[in-house]
Amino acid sequence: MTSLKQVIDVTEAAVFHINEMMEHNEERGSFLRVVVNGGGCSGLSYGMHFDKEKKDDDFEDVQHGLTILVTREDAPILTGTKIDYKQSLMGGGFTIDNPNAIASCGCGTSFKAAKREGTPEVCD
Repeated sequence: MTSLKQVIDVTEAAVFHINEMMEHNEERGSFLRVVVNGGGCSGLSYGMHFDKEKKDDDFEDVQHGLTILVTREDAPILTGTKIDYKQSLMGGGFTIDNPNAIASCGCGTSFKAAKREGTPEVCD
């Protein structure tokens, strides 16, 4: 595990909602793992899930009491990314602002990066 630098900035509002989800899903003590997957309209997509295990190649950071894990492979594509939680009249949800995305899809979770190609899927 490496704690060399902060890869992702997670806002206090996002951490609040992540902690609520952990509580609701009985995931207390888990870590938040942020990943880049192949697929989506633009070739790559973001993923977030709870994980109980840290891996040797993980970057680890603690923000607002939450431990965030990113693999060494995904770190270059995610460096500088900000995860926030926005509330509106239509409800709320997580937003991801990635300065490494050179194109993105209207869905907000699919993107294209110069450093890694993905395999776009057909959007319905």
